[in-house]
Amino acid sequence: MRSSRTFPGVATSVRMGRGFVADILAESVPEAIRDAAEVMVSELATNAVRHAHTAFSMTVSLTDSRVRIEVSDGGSGLPSLLSPATTELSGRGLKIVDGLADEWGVEPSTRGKTVWFVLHLETQSGGVHR
Repeated sequence: MRSSRTFPGVATSVRMGRGFVADILAESVPEAIRDAAEVMVSELATNAVRHAHTAFSMTVSLTDSRVRIEVSDGGSGLPSLLSPATTELSGRGLKIVDGLADEWGVEPSTRGKTVWFVLHLETQSGGVHR
């Protein structure tokens, strides 16, 4: 299953994007994975609003074994993994994604970039991941 939606580049879109992902994953994945996906989507959508200043789209791809979520925006800059001081108020978004995702990356394009992450739904032994 694959579903996409575009959001305006405004702060309220972060909440709407999180809801979009929550609705798609509500009955399909364990709660812990859904919660992790919602947190990461919030971080990536916030980055799109704060740094790209463009509309952004989200694509959720769900299979029996994994969830892949992409957040694409029209910004020309590429995100980087930061290590902010404890006194800094921002800069932890990709650190959160790095800590929660099983895989993640950035794909630049002529129209901006896509930041994506994957959460595996099952371990190799067949049990639920996380």
